Amino acid sequence: MSSGPEDSTAVPLRKIVAYLDELLETSATPDYPNALNGLQLSNAGFVTKVAGAVDFSSKAIDTAVKEKANLLLVHHGMFWSGLKPLTGSAYQQIRTLLDADIAVYSSHLPLDRHSRLGNNVLLAKGLGLNPSGAFARFKEIFIGVQGASDIETSTLLTRAQAFSHGHGGSVVASGITSTHQTTRRWAICTGAGASAETLAEATDNGIDTLIVGEGPHWTAVDAADRGITIIYLGHYASETLGVYALVDDIAREFQLKGVKISSPTGL
Repeated sequence: MSSGPEDSTAVPLRKIVAYLDELLETSATPDYPNALNGLQLSNAGFVTKVAGAVDFSSKAIDTAVKEKANLLLVHHGMFWSGLKPLTGSAYQQIRTLLDADIAVYSSHLPLDRHSRLGNNVLLAKGLGLNPSGAFARFKEIFIGVQGASDIETSTLLTRAQAFSHGHGGSVVASGITSTHQTTRRWAICTGAGASAETLAEATDNGIDTLIVGEGPHWTAVDAADRGITIIYLGHYASETLGVYALVDDIAREFQLKGVKISSPTGL
């Protein structure tokens, strides 16, 4: 039996996993039980090409196979929807991954909160905003970012629309009361960022504009009552940046090829 791959550029999977675990502080970051951050499925032990997608899905798997990647990085992992029998599409996904020798590594909140590669800090940068503090507390960590600005809210909304549309989303905004309204204190929490907790935290921090991926209908009503403008970018669109940045980082660190898989849900 061969002790390694024929491709001399291949990198041991364990080295990449160790790098990711340390970079993202995977074991030290609390998360929801179904996130199961870290290596979720192993392969035969080597990586020559890495692919990244927001969601673990049949499309992401099929694209990784087509691209001949053997490590798939995802934000929402294999167990996001909870326990289910390995039948039907779930069985086919596992079989395809094993047949193609593709490992799966997932990072949810560790990637959301990362100071360099995180969804929140990169979204702020993409919107021309400079974070100066943390936002969106979850247990002992903060997921999002906040900061000060002096920008017309309509201009910020235009930037948000351009960003979202460029990443397969659509923007909904609530609470803009004037064409000359100014955003002076903003906060970002990507994904399902609008909640009772984030709205209360925004109020406590004097936030006038809250930027999120999505939230229940009532959050728009509550935000307006609090005097907060809320911009919903779309869950998928708001969380594309982190996993794509992670692909670039791994490709650069280990001199591997990388591919970014786009599969927008429109939500």
